[in-house]
Amino acid sequence: MSIPVVDLADFLSGDEKRKSSFVKELGNAYEEVGFVAVKNHGIPDELIGDLYKYVQQFFALPLSEKKEYEIPGLAGQRGYTSFGKEHAKGSDAPDLKEFFQFGQTVEDNDPVKSEYPDNVTVREVPAFTPTLLNAYKAFEKSGRALLRAIALYLGLEENYFEGYVHNGNSILRAIHYPPITQEPKSAIRAEQHEDINLITLLVGASAGGLQILTKQNDWVDAVSQPEQIVVNVGDMLQRLTNNKLKSTTHRVVNPPREFWHTSRFSIPFFLHPKSQMSLACLSSCIDANHPKAYPDATAGEYLDERLREIGLKK
Repeated sequence: MSIPVVDLADFLSGDEKRKSSFVKELGNAYEEVGFVAVKNHGIPDELIGDLYKYVQQFFALPLSEKKEYEIPGLAGQRGYTSFGKEHAKGSDAPDLKEFFQFGQTVEDNDPVKSEYPDNVTVREVPAFTPTLLNAYKAFEKSGRALLRAIALYLGLEENYFEGYVHNGNSILRAIHYPPITQEPKSAIRAEQHEDINLITLLVGASAGGLQILTKQNDWVDAVSQPEQIVVNVGDMLQRLTNNKLKSTTHRVVNPPREFWHTSRFSIPFFLHPKSQMSLACLSSCIDANHPKAYPDATAGEYLDERLREIGLKK
């Protein structure tokens, strides 16, 4: 299945007709599929190349060195999380991955800074941390533009999300799925799940394996072109819109046996708002045919609940 493709340059063009067309295409794709591929996303190819290069250098370090960056008490929200620690909600089987997370850097004296732990600097790969910072800012800029389009599609003021995602609790996650060295208990590297956040931006991956669950309940390979990023709806946006925009179920499957010896790398950006944002269903998304489906909660309360469900928080 090829994911619907939208061109962010249309939204940013200054041409009202192109902008309006983009909003409609994006919203329709999110209602019907839940994933889109975005071209002209504004994240430079050179930065993406550097990101994957330094991510691979980090994960190639000996485990003893990587574990120095695994910080107890942070629920995996900063630094390294070792293999098999996370599992999908409702599943006891650990995902076959290790990962490193990089979070918000508050640079304008916003009091929200006190809520965020410091990022973890990796000494052995000096370019790793500054490259993560540059990538974080590029992803965040692209994601904020997409949220402006989503706001318009929902009939909200264009900058509805802006105050919530400025200095928001977004996470850049570098994932390594190591080679498979023995017959796996499951055919799944990452069990089926939905993302927690508002939207997720995924730039490429070093190998295939990503599948999405269609409305017909079929698993299909999610394929995008090299110059595109894949962006999907997360649970927070689903809650806010009372299921108008659906959080898409997806998974990462193991490669064919002849590729078991290879690693897979993937770098998603989970766009989160500040913890105080209310996820109470928008009144415009509630009617007789669509009664309110979720209790009120803040983004912080919901994130805390989900981190416990997936095993990162006790």
